[in-house]
Amino acid sequence: QVQLAESGGGSVQPGGSLRLSCAASGSNLRINSMGWYRQAPGKQRELVATITTTGSTNYADSVKGRFTISGDNAKNTVYLQMNSLKPEDTALYCCNLVREVWVGVRANYWGQGTQVTVSS
Repeated sequence: QVQLAESGGGSVQPGGSLRLSCAASGSNLRINSMGWYRQAPGKQRELVATITTTGSTNYADSVKGRFTISGDNAKNTVYLQMNSLKPEDTALYCCNLVREVWVGVRANYWGQGTQVTVSS
């Protein structure tokens, strides 16, 4: 079993910053990548940013230049530094993990999410 523990969400004013953390636990995780997705009420879940264990990153166009994803392989932890936050960033942010369960076979795992609210 894989478990994801998320933290760092909260309420901030526009232009403020938050740092999200997601720590993965379990045996023989064999992680390929971790990342963050977000979902606002009534809207589809969307990708925010992902990072592989080798350091390759991917960002949604809407957050490029404002958000930075990083990881600590030794701690099986991923971080999302969010700067210059906007009201449209308000959403439940969920951690995602992709791991190899067999040769050529991958599986997705999701955290319960941490709420980010940006308002004046």
